[in-house]
Amino acid sequence: MHQPSPSPAYRRVLLKLSGEALMGGQSFGIDRNVAAQIAREVGEIQALGVQLAIVIGGGNIFRGVAASAAGMDRAQADYMGMLGTVINALALQDALEQEGVVTRVLSAIEMRSVAEPFIRRRAIRHIEKGRVVVFAAGTGNPYFSTDTAAALRAMEIKAEVILKATKVDGIYSADPMIDPGATKFDSLSYLEVLDRRLKVMDATAISLCMDNKLPIVVFNLRTQGNMKRAILGETIGTTVRG
Repeated sequence: MHQPSPSPAYRRVLLKLSGEALMGGQSFGIDRNVAAQIAREVGEIQALGVQLAIVIGGGNIFRGVAASAAGMDRAQADYMGMLGTVINALALQDALEQEGVVTRVLSAIEMRSVAEPFIRRRAIRHIEKGRVVVFAAGTGNPYFSTDTAAALRAMEIKAEVILKATKVDGIYSADPMIDPGATKFDSLSYLEVLDRRLKVMDATAISLCMDNKLPIVVFNLRTQGNMKRAILGETIGTTVRG
C-alpha cells in the first residue's frame, strides 16, 4: 500500500549556513562535495513543496571580526567579509543548479554582473515561483553579522522559521568540542539564550527574532537528512522560541 508523503511543518523557511559549513574537512575555501550534499538536501526539501531562502556566511574565506581584532578598520574588514559571502553564494548557486534547482542570488551590495540587487518584493516573487533565493553580502552594512542578516531577511520574506545549520547537534551549555561535560538543551527561550550568553547567534539576531516571535531550530548539518527532518517538524537539535 502506498504511504502518503510526510507533510512539512513549515511552508516558507530561511536556512542559515555558515561559511565554515562549506569547508568540509578543509582549513579554507569551498569543498565542492559538501556544496553538492547541501544542494541535494535542498532539492529534497523543495520537492516537498517548501519555499526556501538561504543566507550564507563568509568565514571560510574572510572573517571581518578577526581582521578587525588584528588591527584592520572594522568597516573595511566587514565589507571584505561581505564579498566573501558572495563567492560562497555563487558556489552554492552552481551546486544547486547542477541538482536541477532553479536558484537566484540576491546581493545587498550591488554587483549586477554576478547577482541581482536585493529588492524585497523581487525576492518574494522568486520564492513564490519556486526558486531558491540565496541572499549574499549580509545586510550590506558593516557591524552586522550574517546571523543578523538571516533574522532580517527571514522577517522580510515572512519566513515561518530560521533553520540554523551548525557543526553540532543543537545548543549546549558550553562548547561540546572543548568541554565534554557540556549539556544539550532541547528547547530554550530567547531570553535564556541572551541571559546565558549562549553562542548560537549574536544578540542582535536573537533580539530581532524575539521581537517578531520567529522560532529558530539549530541542528547539525553534517548528519545527512537532518535538514529534511527539521522541515518535517521532527524533534531535532534545539528549538529557540518565546
